[in-house]
Order: sequence, then C-alpha cells, then structure tokens
Amino acid sequence: MSNQESTPQELRCDGHAHPLGADAPRMELLEPRMVPLGGVRAMTVRRTLPQRSRSFIGAWCFLDHYGPDAVAETGGMEVPPHPHTGLQTISWLFTGEIEHRDSAGNHALVRPGELNLMTAGRGISHSEMSTPGTTVLHGAQLWVALPDGDRFTDPGFQSYRPPAVLDGGATLRVFLGTVGGQSSPVATFTPLLGAELVLEAGATVSYPVDAGFEYGILVDSGSATANGHPLAAHELGAFPAGMPMLSISAGSQGARLLLLGGTPLGESIVMWWNFVGRSHEEIARFRAEWQRDSGVEPDAVQPGAVGSAPDTAGPAVRFGLPPGQDVAPLPAPALPTVRLKPRD
Repeated sequence: MSNQESTPQELRCDGHAHPLGADAPRMELLEPRMVPLGGVRAMTVRRTLPQRSRSFIGAWCFLDHYGPDAVAETGGMEVPPHPHTGLQTISWLFTGEIEHRDSAGNHALVRPGELNLMTAGRGISHSEMSTPGTTVLHGAQLWVALPDGDRFTDPGFQSYRPPAVLDGGATLRVFLGTVGGQSSPVATFTPLLGAELVLEAGATVSYPVDAGFEYGILVDSGSATANGHPLAAHELGAFPAGMPMLSISAGSQGARLLLLGGTPLGESIVMWWNFVGRSHEEIARFRAEWQRDSGVEPDAVQPGAVGSAPDTAGPAVRFGLPPGQDVAPLPAPALPTVRLKPRD
C-alpha cells in the first residue's frame, strides 16, 4: 500500500530506547488516527504506527488497519504503481481480494488468511488493486524496516498460507516467526512475530514468548484483555521487551487480533512517503530517482526544498515499473521546505 498523504511528514525514528524510559508502563495504549487515502470516494485507514510516543514494535514501523469497507461506497483499493525502499511490506486480509504486481515481475492475488510479503530492498515499485469481485475490503498493511546491513538487498516477494490451528476457543494462524507451538517458514531479516488470533467469547490463551521481543496486539474486532490490560476494537497495545508470557482473554463478543513482535531494531531511520532511509538527502535521492524511473516529469529543482537535487551516484534504474500494468504511476509529493523535527 502507498502512503497517499499529500504532505507526508519526514520521520526520524529512534530505535534505541523507549522515550518513557525504564519506568514505562507494562502496556502502552496506542489509539489510531484516521488517514484518508486519496479523494472523496477513497479508503480511510486507521493508523496506529508510527506515533509520537512510539516509532517501532521490534522492526515493525508502520501499521494501517482498514475496513470492513463496502467497495461500492469507497471505490475499493486502487493504488497505482508507487515505489518503496529499505523495508518489507506485509499484506494481511480478513475479507476481499487484492491484485499485486511489482517491478520484479511478481504477480499475485492477495487473499484472506494468506501472507504476502514484498521486500523492497534497494528499490521496487508495485500496484495494488481490489479485484472486480470484491464487495467488502477489510485487512491490514504493515511495514518492517530492514536493518542497515540488509536494506539494499535484492527486491523479492513471498506468499504463505499458514494453517489455522484450533485450540479450545482459539484459532491461531502464525504467518511470521513462532508462537503457540506454531512456526512460519518465511525468512525475515530481523527476528519477528506475526500472527492472527481469533477468540470465542470469554476464551483465554496463554503463550510463553521470547522475553527479548517487544510485542504489539492490534484488536481488529471485539475486545480483549492482554496481561490484564483492556483493549477495545482498533486499539494497539504495545509491550516493551522483558515479558516472558502473553495471556489474552476475549470479551463478551469474542475478538480477532493481530499479534506482532520482534527484537528492538536498535537503529534510527528516516521514513517519508513510501521510503525508508537513513538521512534526508538519501530520501531526496530516492524521490528524484522515482520521478526519473516512473517517467513523471522531472522536478529536481524545487525552490526552498532541502536536499532536493538528485545524487548521480545512484543506479541507472532503481525502481522500474510493474510489467503488464497500464495505470499511470503515482508522482512523489513535494519534499518539505525545511527539515522536520524528529518524532521522539
């Protein structure tokens, strides 16, 4: 998914220490902000990462949660070719179907209960379109920041359908990492956890977890209690490292949750529009190369923009365009005229 905000902020995300320090509460409650993507008949998503108080959960750095949306009213997902660098995108659907095409030549249908993981690495572009038969769209789009040593890796794409494992009143699907005795074979660049958990009304599960991980619990529907902390629909509960056990109970209506986790990234990143980099100048170079590669009218000189000139040291083609795609690519927004302050 593309971040289609018209004036995206530049984010310098510090992955070393939580701003609340050693006395941080055992669960930090992150409430979503509503972000419209595009025009009047466009999707609106609930964004819970990043926020001012927290930029990461492990290496997870971005979380958009959307739907259930009637496609007849919103127009569905129509995201033209757009670029990414330095990250992996994870698509997870509850309802609907999305067609994915990317510049590495991958073409896939994203379906409910199936992981679709795209590695941007040094640079990729892709498009995402809800299919004609989709009437309701409901899911989540997440990004994982790649560590510095791997962020210029080759682009790629993986699909995996995890088994639905029933245990009493719980159904668990592990699409990344290991929890509840289930493991995913999908390789990642940092240790991660990603799973869907569906609980019947009043059901409780308890899982031993890696105490070196940070954890996040996003409630898609219903309500739940995580290690004694209440969570309502669309809220994200974030737990610092040091937690050896995760106990979750569903409310009276049951609950559907996404479980996220990972070791702290321990690095600072700059995230702007669809790029993850390490400096403003690097982001500006990625932007200029996308304008060049996509055929958008070059605009290397932006009066007042910081670091707007392209760096000629980059590759002849960083991004390219998805084959078989006849939709015009998204032009990049204008760079900010000043350096924005880091989010603490």
